[in-house]
Amino acid sequence: MLMTAMLKRVQRWWALAIAVYALDWITKQGVEANLHYGQEIPLLPFFDLTLRYNTGAAFSFLAEAGGWQRWFFSLIAIAVVVGISWRLSKIGHSHKLEALALTLIMAGAIGNLHDRLAYGHVIDFIQVHWQSTWYFPAFNIADSAITIGVVLMLLEGLVQKGPKGKQNDN
Repeated sequence: MLMTAMLKRVQRWWALAIAVYALDWITKQGVEANLHYGQEIPLLPFFDLTLRYNTGAAFSFLAEAGGWQRWFFSLIAIAVVVGISWRLSKIGHSHKLEALALTLIMAGAIGNLHDRLAYGHVIDFIQVHWQSTWYFPAFNIADSAITIGVVLMLLEGLVQKGPKGKQNDN
């Protein structure tokens, strides 16, 4: 009975996470099928599609660590998914902004976890740059979902605190 109630509380958030994961997977498959590694297709003066692989974490952290990082980051992603699922079962109905933020983070973790387990690297394809001289590291939909989720968590924290760091009970 308790498990059924928990599943019911997280159902809509998991549905959203699966939808974001599906978008991430579909875009990665499309890029892999149509570009060769390193190819760049300019779309805007500051935005290219490209195919890159990242064996590390954000900004290629530990990318050249010899392979153990694949399993390390996979375990972290699994722990994040379990922890967020538990948190969503507690707050999913009452704290919508936090639940949305956590769901986006979880969806991104699942998307990149899939890549690590299936391919041994994360597929990145969004390249932002400035005048072809400064390039931000390539990223993907999963990374974007994580980033948006973190920004929403920060905004939610600001809304909760209110002015001068005082708790806002509204």
